[in-house]
Amino acid sequence: MLENNSQPHTPASNAEISDSATGQDKPELSEPHKKSRFFELWEGLKQAGLAETTLRLGTHALLLALILIVAGGMRQFYRYTQVEDQTSEAALAAPPPTPTPSPIPAQLPVYPNRSEPIMGVRRGVLLHTTLPSLPRSEITKYMVVNGDTVFGIAEKFGLDAETILWGNYFTLRDDPHNLKEAQELNILPVNGTYYEWQAGDGLNGVSKFFGVTPEDIVNYPGNHLNPDKIGDYSNPNIEPGTWLIVPGGRREFITWSAPAIPRDNPGVARVLGPGACGQIADGPIGAGVFIWPANNHFLSGFDYSPSTNHSGIDIDGETGDAVYAVDNGVVVYAGWNNWGYGYTVVINHGNGWQTLYAHLSAYNVACGQNVFQGNGIGAIGSTGNSTGSHLHYEMMYNGTKVNPWDYLP
Repeated sequence: MLENNSQPHTPASNAEISDSATGQDKPELSEPHKKSRFFELWEGLKQAGLAETTLRLGTHALLLALILIVAGGMRQFYRYTQVEDQTSEAALAAPPPTPTPSPIPAQLPVYPNRSEPIMGVRRGVLLHTTLPSLPRSEITKYMVVNGDTVFGIAEKFGLDAETILWGNYFTLRDDPHNLKEAQELNILPVNGTYYEWQAGDGLNGVSKFFGVTPEDIVNYPGNHLNPDKIGDYSNPNIEPGTWLIVPGGRREFITWSAPAIPRDNPGVARVLGPGACGQIADGPIGAGVFIWPANNHFLSGFDYSPSTNHSGIDIDGETGDAVYAVDNGVVVYAGWNNWGYGYTVVINHGNGWQTLYAHLSAYNVACGQNVFQGNGIGAIGSTGNSTGSHLHYEMMYNGTKVNPWDYLP
């Protein structure tokens, strides 16, 4: 028919199959018949064992077709949506923009001429000016007040504690316990010693004794010496009685607390005072293990400090509190000490050890008496150069004073 001849003739569109043997057209297959042939083909593939392979190949082919379709679609999209950088005729025909006019210079305010500067915030006038501390070169006098100590005075003036003792030997006698209220002390401008020049002295000998050079003494401005007029250092032109600052000078302390007092010759302690003993018999030997000499085990005063000539510890206590022998031994000194220790007891323990107990209010042992560890030998007090009740306790081993804290339990 004319209506059918107007359709394109393709095998996929009309499903017509030509029979070359008969020359006759086969009738069009019905939809159920198409499905039946598809299932027959699928069953044949399954029976041949090719169903799974065919399914896999078909899936891959379908996926590849989808990828090609998407790629082609994206290509067409970018092709037709690309913006061409072309200048339209309307844009070319448009007049150019009007140029921006130059800015008009700003009119600055005119200030009147002034002979005086314009004042802002005024700085107040400082009535007091803080000046840095200037180095001293002269001796300063200081009056001791209640509560002062050698350490405290030294710290106040930026000096070492021993400089306070070395600058005031005739007042303190190298003993910090001799410090008293209302005493006037010499405060050296630098660490060192203070020396009174004696007739016959030489600069070489004096400087060597204090561990400095002659020039250290001569050139120090506080000594007011003229190097051109000194002359021979062995016999310099320095007036006897002149006090000289020895910057950086040092010397050994002079101590009268107690020498080593042997049992067989306790008389060597006669220089200390009337408590010295005569000939005594031998006695018990110490064990070398010590107990505390007082009930309290803390300080009330000075600690062990060789730098200030304090060779013991000041143990706290009230007047009348018991004092005990720290180990077995023999009493080699019992009585008054003329050099500031007041009533004093010294025990020789016979094994190189010696112990001293000072500032006692009373003592109840005698020269040559045997004592044993823990025996009561006296009572705490404040006799001699003392500003309050305490026990001054020293230990000596083979003639050398040691720190009691190293041996007390």
